[in-house]
Amino acid sequence: MAERQGLSSVTVYSIVRHEGIEELSRPVQSLWWSGVAAGIGITTSVYAEAILHTGLQGHPYLSLLESLGYTVGFVLVILSRLQLFTENTLTVILPLLNNFSLSRAGVAARLWGVVFAANLTGAAATMAVTLYFGTATAEHIEAMLVISREYAHNAGWTAMWLGVPAGFFIAALVWMLPSSRGFEIFTIILFTFLIAAGGLTHVVAGSAEAFLLVFNGEMGVFDAAFTLILPTFIGNVLGGTGLFALLAYAQVEEEL
Repeated sequence: MAERQGLSSVTVYSIVRHEGIEELSRPVQSLWWSGVAAGIGITTSVYAEAILHTGLQGHPYLSLLESLGYTVGFVLVILSRLQLFTENTLTVILPLLNNFSLSRAGVAARLWGVVFAANLTGAAATMAVTLYFGTATAEHIEAMLVISREYAHNAGWTAMWLGVPAGFFIAALVWMLPSSRGFEIFTIILFTFLIAAGGLTHVVAGSAEAFLLVFNGEMGVFDAAFTLILPTFIGNVLGGTGLFALLAYAQVEEEL
C-alpha cells in the first residue's frame, strides 16, 4: 500500500468520497447506535475541560489550558470511528456532489437525520446520568456547569456565526486525516483545540453543555433547542458543507 503522506488532492478526495459511500450504505440501526456512542463519547470533552478547570484554578492561562480538555472527546470519537454529525457534513456530501440524484440526496438526508438525533440522544442521556446519579464529583459537575454557561452566552446569531469556522475546521480535519497516517491524534488535537480556544461553537459538544443546563433547571428546552443547538447546527453545516465540501470538490472537479 502506498504511503498516504503527500497525497494529491484527487487521491484524498477519492478516499474521503469512498468513506462517504460506505457510510451511506450502512443500515439505519448501525448508524443510530454508532451515533449514540459518539454523543456519549463527545461529552468527555466537557468532563475533561472541567477537570482542568478545577485543577488549574487561578492559572493565568486557564482558558487556553482547559481547551486541551475539549480535544479529548474528539480524539475518542474520531479514532473510534463513531458517527459524529459534523464529520458527515463532508464525507457523505462528496459522493452527492460527484453524482447528484434525488435518491442519493434522500439517503444523505436520512443519514444526517439519524446521526444527528443519535448524537443528541447520547449527549443528553450522559448529561442526565452525570447530573442526577453523580457519575462525576460535585466539584467537577460545578465546573462543567461553569463551562456550559459560557457556551450559553453565545446564543442566536452569535452561535450560528461562531459555528461556521468550527464546521469548516472539522471538515478540514476529515479531509486531512488520510494524509496524517500515524499522526492522526495530533491533527485532531490541533484543530479541535483551535475550536475551543477560539470560543467557536460545535453543535454536538455544545448540545451536551446545553442539556446540562436544562437538566440543572437553568435553561428551558425551547431556548436550548432554538437559541443554541439549531443556530450552531446551521453554522456547522454552512462551514462544513457550504464552504469546505464545495471548495474541496471544486478543486478536483476538472481532474476527476
